[in-house]
Amino acid sequence: MPAKNGKQFIERIDQANPRVWIRGERVDGRLSDHAAFRGLMTTQAELYDLQHHPDYRERMTYCSPSTGDAVGLSFKQPVTKEDLAKRREMMTLWGERHHGLLGRSPDYMNTGLMAFYAAAELLGEKKPEFADRMRAYYVYCREHDISLSHAFVQPHASRFDELLEDGSISSCAARIVERNQEGIVVSGAFLLATQGVTTDEILVYPPASPYMPEEDSSRTFAFAVPNNLPGMRWICRESLAQGASAYDYPLSSRFDEMDTLVLFEDVLVPWERVFMLGDERLSMRFFNASGFHVHCGHQVLCRYVAKTEFALGILFYMAETLDRASYPSTIDKITEVIASFETLKSLLVASEAGAAPDRFGSMLPDRRPIWTANVLFPKMYPRMIELIQLLGGSSVIMIPSERDFASESSEAMERYLRGAGIDACSKTALFRLAWDLSSSGFGGRQTLYERFFFGDQSVVAGRLYHAFTDKEACIGKVKAFLRSKDE
Repeated sequence: MPAKNGKQFIERIDQANPRVWIRGERVDGRLSDHAAFRGLMTTQAELYDLQHHPDYRERMTYCSPSTGDAVGLSFKQPVTKEDLAKRREMMTLWGERHHGLLGRSPDYMNTGLMAFYAAAELLGEKKPEFADRMRAYYVYCREHDISLSHAFVQPHASRFDELLEDGSISSCAARIVERNQEGIVVSGAFLLATQGVTTDEILVYPPASPYMPEEDSSRTFAFAVPNNLPGMRWICRESLAQGASAYDYPLSSRFDEMDTLVLFEDVLVPWERVFMLGDERLSMRFFNASGFHVHCGHQVLCRYVAKTEFALGILFYMAETLDRASYPSTIDKITEVIASFETLKSLLVASEAGAAPDRFGSMLPDRRPIWTANVLFPKMYPRMIELIQLLGGSSVIMIPSERDFASESSEAMERYLRGAGIDACSKTALFRLAWDLSSSGFGGRQTLYERFFFGDQSVVAGRLYHAFTDKEACIGKVKAFLRSKDE
């Protein structure tokens, strides 16, 4: 199957029927009918439908080098700056459709898998079959338009080893418990596995230990599997989709990406899906050398721009309806977000302008603008949310429901809740949107998610610090200045 449409996406998820638990109960029936997943799956389906829309098809897909069919453009390995520009245009089209609210829209992991595919030769340094498997899996995903989640992080408890009375060590860290002719048997748990139950497959790649790395560690592996293998179980957090009404819950009803704890309980992973095994040094080197964070950072920066533009639009519209657009305090608030918006757009342009071929033949965006955005946005976004709250004030709190406007109170609400040039029902819809983004459970999760999207802030800052190659030049200019004063 080449690039799929929305109907095919939903059918495949429903047919997979993974073992999913939410609020202590196993989900029965089709996921697309369940309140916790229905809105998100409908939104994802709309994204896939764009691949077949006559106005967007040429910008969303490209010709497969294997079959000649139209396949998703986010799978394409960029080899020129023009390729990067095409990828940006495609990712922006999707980003603007979900307003940057889907951190795990399909193009994110399509991009990550492309980075791994391009660098696959590293996996074959000791065992060529690992490289062959990664390349074959990439082609499989591209040609079947596989939607992919990932699990890199293990629960906090996995970090603690317990010394038993017999001198052995017990740990709940994910590990390989058996190797046999069919594959490896894995036990352990991962989070957050965002959208894991509403994607076709999951890529599992726990980070290797940088301390005294081993060559045959049972805790080091990389593999990809369907989300419904025997022994796999998904435990969901509480749904933030509080209702189906697009008026009352304009964002959470459509964009709540479910986060999960995925359990592997003696799961057999076939050999053809195993890409790395045991070698901690190779695990660390491959992840870094592949440019995963750089390629994915390009996609994420497109999403940052779309999300900032959406927040900016909310602020402008709020200022108009409150008749405060000309207030100096309002202008101060909104120009903060304008500056963020223009900064992010400039970083996106700079990342492509400074792109250069890497050792694997990919046109790699300049990592410094991308990692600058990764450092800035986790600070920018909470401030945007704060500004929405500050500008909206009580209007973000006094938000009647859709049903209230169909009740006997509607006439009074139309009189007292109207805005400048806008009726009460429309004004309330705007401020319910502002509330859902800034003050609801959904909005809180969005803010927290952006804070840690690419890791702890110190980790993100470290990437930029170590990628900055002009340190000596900066110091040299200071030294030259000091010498000139002495002279």
